[in-house]
Amino acid sequence: MPGNISRRKSARPRPLPNKDMDNKKEILRLKRHRRIRLKMRGTGERPRLVVKRSLNNIYTQIVDDSLNKTLFSCSTLDKEVRSKFPKAGNIKAAELFGEVFSKKLKEKGINKIIFDRAGYLYHGRIKAFADALRKGGLQF
Repeated sequence: MPGNISRRKSARPRPLPNKDMDNKKEILRLKRHRRIRLKMRGTGERPRLVVKRSLNNIYTQIVDDSLNKTLFSCSTLDKEVRSKFPKAGNIKAAELFGEVFSKKLKEKGINKIIFDRAGYLYHGRIKAFADALRKGGLQF
């Protein structure tokens, strides 16, 4: 039929990565993150810890998905970590940041979390950060 608009087969619209993004690894990471996020959901009792990694820093936030609210956020730009590691893009800085972050979460009264690695592979800085959180007493 002329003028007929073709439609997608899936009912759920899939947002595509930005066309400006030429980095294939980042596009694949975003796809993994989207797939992981469909299965995990943070609650008030067990919020979701989201990790964002850049070349020089690690950024984290605690999210309650039932309220769609960020409860707490922190990064390696924090004074405690920054004083010991001016460039925090290494495993030792990630370990220290995990210890500092777990102390702050304990002060806030958060002991159980859901760890959202945001599509990053579980090795290197992400693994060191997660191990330091476990050592600090968090359960996930």
